[in-house]
Amino acid sequence: MTAINLEPLVTSVRTRPNTARLHLWERAAIAGVALLLAFFVFLPLCSIAYEALRAGLPLAAATFADPYAQSAIVLSAITAVFTIAFNGAFGVLAGWTLTKYTFPGKALLLAVIDLPLTISPVVAGLALLLVFGTRSPIGAWFEAHGMQVAFAPPGIILATIFVTFPYVARETIALLSETGRELEEAALGLGATLWQTFTRVTFPRARWAILNGVLLCNARALGEFGAVSVISGNIRGLTDTVPLHIDVLYNSYNLVGAFTLAGALALVTITLTFIRSTIDAGMHRRANAETRS
Repeated sequence: MTAINLEPLVTSVRTRPNTARLHLWERAAIAGVALLLAFFVFLPLCSIAYEALRAGLPLAAATFADPYAQSAIVLSAITAVFTIAFNGAFGVLAGWTLTKYTFPGKALLLAVIDLPLTISPVVAGLALLLVFGTRSPIGAWFEAHGMQVAFAPPGIILATIFVTFPYVARETIALLSETGRELEEAALGLGATLWQTFTRVTFPRARWAILNGVLLCNARALGEFGAVSVISGNIRGLTDTVPLHIDVLYNSYNLVGAFTLAGALALVTITLTFIRSTIDAGMHRRANAETRS
């Protein structure tokens, strides 16, 4: 029986432009998605930029000269740094542990990691306030040792770490689960130590997923409002982050200042999102190339 060579047919399907196969209803669906994104994303962002610059660029730039705005920007940056450091380290450790080992309670740990994604940020902030407030034993102990958690920057950092807890861990777990553990086992079999296996085999393979999770964690940390608003106490100049300060400016009818800070925050998070999308697309291209080869 003569074998049929399907390679030319497969190659032609792969190289054929996707637009050639689009029907009318498919084009309509794409147009509908584009219109919805323009209405719900692009139009609001343009409105923020318009309101910020409507009174002139000098007045908008003066927003950043306000000491309260500067304090909020500094606190947001410090919070993001601590959040990324903690969640980055935890995410790598969780990814390594939950993908390379099998143990009782593993499914429960995965569920706990996802828990902050399902809890309302306001509820999370209230829970942290009950645990670390001055009326609780833990909060009273910290205060007795000269450290205030609630209504102070440490509480803001703790709340932000909590709500951004899963991002790096989930990205790392997903990648390491797909790649398997054969290379690590081979390295250990050849005499490499656990640390050498991690630094020379595991981490290089997962570095883009880790960076992807870190960028997502950073964007989420900069924009967190709910949990931070509960545990911070909204003390101007001390516990105001950028989102909280935007709320204060808006409620005091300083619309130029509110929309200017909102636009700056949106620009930073959009930039982080585009960088993350670029990294994610590169990861998929590399994965497809490895699959074809």
